[in-house]
Amino acid sequence: MGRRRDTQTKGSDLQTFILGLLLFLLVPVILPILPLMVLIAADPPTSAYMLQSPTRPVAHDWVPAQRISPWMARAVIASEDQKFLHHWGFDLEAIREAWADNQRGEGRRGASTLTQQTVKNLFLWPGGYVRKAIEAWISFWADLLWSKHRILELYLNLAEFGPGIYGVEAAAWHYFGHPAALLGPQQAAQLAAVLPNPRKMRVEPPSDYVSERAGWIQTQMQQMGPLPAALAWPTAEQAAASATAAPAGLRR
Repeated sequence: MGRRRDTQTKGSDLQTFILGLLLFLLVPVILPILPLMVLIAADPPTSAYMLQSPTRPVAHDWVPAQRISPWMARAVIASEDQKFLHHWGFDLEAIREAWADNQRGEGRRGASTLTQQTVKNLFLWPGGYVRKAIEAWISFWADLLWSKHRILELYLNLAEFGPGIYGVEAAAWHYFGHPAALLGPQQAAQLAAVLPNPRKMRVEPPSDYVSERAGWIQTQMQQMGPLPAALAWPTAEQAAASATAAPAGLRR
Protein backbone atom coordinates (compact mmCIF):
# COMPACT_ATOMS: atom_id res chain seq x y z
CA MET A 1 0.00 0.00 0.00
CA GLY A 2 2.83 2.38 0.94
CA ARG A 3 4.68 1.81 -2.34
CA ARG A 4 1.50 2.26 -4.36
CA ARG A 5 0.77 5.51 -2.55
CA ASP A 6 4.35 6.73 -3.18
CA THR A 7 4.03 5.83 -6.87
CA GLN A 8 0.72 7.68 -7.15
CA THR A 9 2.24 10.71 -5.40
CA LYS A 10 5.25 10.73 -7.73
CA GLY A 11 2.95 10.38 -10.76
CA SER A 12 0.81 13.27 -9.54
CA ASP A 13 3.90 15.43 -8.97
CA LEU A 14 5.15 14.65 -12.47
CA GLN A 15 1.79 15.60 -14.00
CA THR A 16 1.75 18.84 -12.02
CA PHE A 17 5.30 19.63 -13.17
CA ILE A 18 4.46 18.94 -16.82
CA LEU A 19 1.28 21.02 -16.61
CA GLY A 20 3.19 23.89 -14.99
CA LEU A 21 5.90 23.69 -17.65
CA LEU A 22 3.32 23.75 -20.45
CA LEU A 23 1.60 26.77 -18.92
CA PHE A 24 4.98 28.50 -18.54
CA LEU A 25 5.73 27.89 -22.21
CA LEU A 26 2.25 28.75 -23.47
CA VAL A 27 1.67 32.00 -21.55
CA PRO A 28 4.08 34.04 -23.76
CA VAL A 29 2.21 32.69 -26.78
CA ILE A 30 -1.33 33.14 -25.48
CA LEU A 31 -0.88 36.61 -23.98
CA PRO A 32 -0.17 38.43 -27.28
CA ILE A 33 -2.58 36.28 -29.33
CA LEU A 34 -5.74 37.17 -27.39
CA PRO A 35 -5.68 40.97 -27.96
CA LEU A 36 -4.47 40.46 -31.52
CA MET A 37 -7.45 38.22 -32.26
CA VAL A 38 -9.84 40.81 -30.80
CA LEU A 39 -8.29 43.49 -33.01
CA ILE A 40 -8.91 41.49 -36.18
CA ALA A 41 -12.36 43.11 -36.19
CA ALA A 42 -12.56 45.51 -33.22
CA ASP A 43 -11.18 49.04 -33.57
CA PRO A 44 -9.06 50.18 -30.61
CA PRO A 45 -10.36 53.38 -28.97
CA THR A 46 -6.84 54.40 -27.93
CA SER A 47 -3.25 53.14 -27.83
CA ALA A 48 -0.30 52.92 -25.46
CA TYR A 49 1.38 55.85 -27.22
CA MET A 50 -1.71 58.04 -26.94
CA LEU A 51 -1.95 57.26 -23.22
CA GLN A 52 1.74 58.20 -22.80
CA SER A 53 1.53 61.37 -24.92
CA PRO A 54 3.03 64.45 -23.20
CA THR A 55 0.53 66.60 -25.13
CA ARG A 56 -2.95 66.56 -23.61
CA PRO A 57 -5.62 66.22 -24.78
CA VAL A 58 -4.78 64.20 -27.86
CA ALA A 59 -6.60 64.56 -31.17
CA HIS A 60 -7.75 61.23 -32.61
CA ASP A 61 -10.59 60.23 -34.94
CA TRP A 62 -10.86 56.62 -36.10
CA VAL A 63 -11.89 56.10 -39.71
CA PRO A 64 -12.18 52.83 -41.65
CA ALA A 65 -9.90 52.15 -44.59
CA GLN A 66 -12.79 52.98 -46.94
CA ARG A 67 -12.44 56.61 -45.87
CA ILE A 68 -8.66 56.92 -46.23
CA SER A 69 -7.13 58.14 -49.48
CA PRO A 70 -5.03 55.54 -51.32
CA TRP A 71 -2.38 58.25 -51.68
CA MET A 72 -1.90 58.10 -47.91
CA ALA A 73 -1.54 54.33 -47.95
CA ARG A 74 1.00 54.58 -50.78
CA ALA A 75 2.90 57.36 -48.98
CA VAL A 76 3.49 55.42 -45.76
CA ILE A 77 4.50 52.27 -47.65
CA ALA A 78 6.90 54.31 -49.80
CA SER A 79 8.43 56.12 -46.84
CA GLU A 80 8.39 53.51 -44.07
CA ASP A 81 8.26 49.98 -45.49
CA GLN A 82 8.53 49.42 -49.23
CA LYS A 83 8.56 45.63 -48.77
CA PHE A 84 5.40 45.72 -46.65
CA LEU A 85 3.35 43.63 -49.04
CA HIS A 86 6.01 40.93 -49.34
CA HIS A 87 7.55 40.32 -45.90
CA TRP A 88 6.22 38.45 -42.86
CA GLY A 89 6.45 41.28 -40.37
CA PHE A 90 10.24 41.74 -40.57
CA ASP A 91 12.50 43.20 -43.25
CA LEU A 92 15.65 41.15 -42.67
CA GLU A 93 17.66 43.03 -45.30
CA ALA A 94 16.83 46.38 -43.67
CA ILE A 95 17.78 44.96 -40.27
CA ARG A 96 21.17 43.83 -41.62
CA GLU A 97 21.80 47.21 -43.26
CA ALA A 98 20.81 49.09 -40.07
CA TRP A 99 23.13 46.88 -38.01
CA ALA A 100 26.01 47.48 -40.44
CA ASP A 101 25.43 51.25 -40.43
CA ASN A 102 25.33 51.37 -36.65
CA GLN A 103 28.50 49.27 -36.39
CA ARG A 104 30.27 51.72 -38.70
CA GLY A 105 29.12 54.60 -36.51
CA GLU A 106 26.98 56.09 -39.27
CA GLY A 107 24.14 56.93 -36.93
CA ARG A 108 20.98 55.16 -35.87
CA ARG A 109 19.05 53.79 -38.79
CA GLY A 110 15.56 52.41 -38.35
CA ALA A 111 14.51 49.04 -39.71
CA SER A 112 11.04 48.66 -38.23
CA THR A 113 8.29 47.52 -40.57
CA LEU A 114 4.75 48.90 -40.53
CA THR A 115 3.74 45.78 -38.57
CA GLN A 116 6.36 46.45 -35.90
CA GLN A 117 5.46 50.13 -35.68
CA THR A 118 1.77 49.29 -35.33
CA VAL A 119 2.50 46.85 -32.50
CA LYS A 120 4.72 49.43 -30.78
CA ASN A 121 2.11 52.18 -31.07
CA LEU A 122 -0.67 49.92 -29.79
CA PHE A 123 0.92 48.11 -26.88
CA LEU A 124 4.40 49.33 -25.95
CA TRP A 125 6.62 52.30 -25.06
CA PRO A 126 9.51 54.21 -26.66
CA GLY A 127 13.07 52.86 -26.75
CA GLY A 128 14.98 50.03 -25.11
CA TYR A 129 16.12 46.54 -26.08
CA VAL A 130 13.48 44.86 -23.90
CA ARG A 131 10.76 46.72 -25.78
CA LYS A 132 12.30 45.74 -29.13
CA ALA A 133 12.33 42.06 -28.12
CA ILE A 134 8.67 42.16 -27.03
CA GLU A 135 7.80 44.11 -30.18
CA ALA A 136 9.44 41.46 -32.38
CA TRP A 137 7.60 38.61 -30.66
CA ILE A 138 4.16 40.27 -30.90
CA SER A 139 4.84 41.40 -34.50
CA PHE A 140 5.45 37.79 -35.51
CA TRP A 141 1.96 36.84 -34.35
CA ALA A 142 0.37 40.05 -35.64
CA ASP A 143 1.55 39.35 -39.17
CA LEU A 144 0.18 35.82 -38.94
CA LEU A 145 -3.23 36.88 -37.61
CA TRP A 146 -3.87 40.21 -39.34
CA SER A 147 -4.24 40.84 -43.05
CA LYS A 148 -2.02 43.44 -44.70
CA HIS A 149 -5.17 45.53 -45.19
CA ARG A 150 -5.88 45.45 -41.44
CA ILE A 151 -2.29 46.25 -40.46
CA LEU A 152 -2.28 49.30 -42.74
CA GLU A 153 -5.69 50.43 -41.45
CA LEU A 154 -4.50 50.16 -37.84
CA TYR A 155 -1.21 51.90 -38.60
CA LEU A 156 -2.82 54.88 -40.32
CA ASN A 157 -5.28 55.33 -37.45
CA LEU A 158 -2.66 55.12 -34.69
CA ALA A 159 0.48 56.80 -36.04
CA GLU A 160 1.47 60.16 -34.59
CA PHE A 161 1.68 63.02 -37.11
CA GLY A 162 2.52 65.83 -34.71
CA PRO A 163 2.50 66.54 -30.97
CA GLY A 164 -0.71 64.94 -29.71
CA ILE A 165 -2.12 64.36 -33.22
CA TYR A 166 -2.85 60.68 -33.77
CA GLY A 167 -4.27 59.04 -36.84
CA VAL A 168 -4.53 60.30 -40.38
CA GLU A 169 -8.07 61.67 -40.00
CA ALA A 170 -7.15 64.00 -37.15
CA ALA A 171 -3.96 64.97 -39.01
CA ALA A 172 -5.78 65.74 -42.27
CA TRP A 173 -8.27 68.02 -40.50
CA HIS A 174 -5.60 69.69 -38.36
CA TYR A 175 -3.17 70.51 -41.16
CA PHE A 176 -5.33 70.73 -44.28
CA GLY A 177 -8.92 71.28 -43.11
CA HIS A 178 -10.49 68.26 -44.80
CA PRO A 179 -10.92 64.49 -44.18
CA ALA A 180 -8.30 61.85 -44.86
CA ALA A 181 -10.38 60.64 -47.82
CA LEU A 182 -9.48 63.79 -49.75
CA LEU A 183 -5.71 63.75 -49.24
CA GLY A 184 -3.78 64.14 -52.47
CA PRO A 185 -0.27 62.86 -53.22
CA GLN A 186 1.56 65.99 -52.03
CA GLN A 187 -0.34 66.25 -48.75
CA ALA A 188 0.01 62.52 -48.11
CA ALA A 189 3.77 62.75 -48.72
CA GLN A 190 4.06 65.69 -46.31
CA LEU A 191 2.31 63.72 -43.58
CA ALA A 192 4.44 60.64 -44.19
CA ALA A 193 7.62 62.74 -44.18
CA VAL A 194 7.33 63.53 -40.44
CA LEU A 195 6.68 59.96 -39.28
CA PRO A 196 10.29 59.28 -38.21
CA ASN A 197 10.05 62.05 -35.58
CA PRO A 198 6.60 63.71 -35.52
CA ARG A 199 7.27 65.63 -32.31
CA LYS A 200 10.18 67.54 -33.86
CA MET A 201 9.38 67.63 -37.60
CA ARG A 202 6.62 69.94 -38.85
CA VAL A 203 4.00 69.13 -41.46
CA GLU A 204 2.95 72.78 -41.80
CA PRO A 205 4.92 74.86 -42.45
CA PRO A 206 7.44 72.20 -43.50
CA SER A 207 11.15 72.65 -42.93
CA ASP A 208 13.54 72.32 -45.87
CA TYR A 209 14.31 68.77 -44.76
CA VAL A 210 10.61 67.79 -44.57
CA SER A 211 9.97 69.34 -48.01
CA GLU A 212 12.92 67.46 -49.49
CA ARG A 213 11.83 64.21 -47.86
CA ALA A 214 8.24 64.69 -49.05
CA GLY A 215 9.54 65.15 -52.61
CA TRP A 216 11.53 61.92 -52.33
CA ILE A 217 8.42 60.10 -51.03
CA GLN A 218 6.37 61.33 -54.00
CA THR A 219 9.03 59.99 -56.37
CA GLN A 220 8.94 56.63 -54.61
CA MET A 221 5.13 56.59 -54.80
CA GLN A 222 5.26 57.12 -58.56
CA GLN A 223 7.78 54.31 -58.97
CA MET A 224 5.65 51.97 -56.84
CA GLY A 225 2.57 52.50 -58.94
CA PRO A 226 -1.01 51.84 -57.76
CA LEU A 227 -1.76 49.69 -54.75
CA PRO A 228 -2.34 46.03 -55.68
CA ALA A 229 -5.92 44.79 -55.84
CA ALA A 230 -5.10 42.17 -53.19
CA LEU A 231 -4.76 44.96 -50.61
CA ALA A 232 -8.45 45.83 -51.21
CA TRP A 233 -7.87 49.57 -50.65
CA PRO A 234 -10.41 52.03 -52.09
CA THR A 235 -9.60 54.26 -55.03
CA ALA A 236 -9.44 58.02 -54.46
CA GLU A 237 -12.95 58.37 -55.88
CA GLN A 238 -14.33 55.58 -53.68
CA ALA A 239 -12.74 57.06 -50.54
CA ALA A 240 -14.15 60.51 -51.30
CA ALA A 241 -17.63 59.08 -51.94
CA SER A 242 -17.48 57.05 -48.72
CA ALA A 243 -16.55 60.11 -46.69
CA THR A 244 -19.38 62.11 -48.24
CA ALA A 245 -21.87 59.32 -47.54
CA ALA A 246 -20.83 58.94 -43.89
CA PRO A 247 -23.52 59.88 -41.31
CA ALA A 248 -23.42 63.53 -40.31
CA GLY A 249 -22.28 62.64 -36.79
CA LEU A 250 -19.14 61.05 -38.22
CA ARG A 251 -18.21 64.08 -40.33
CA ARG A 252 -16.84 67.40 -39.17
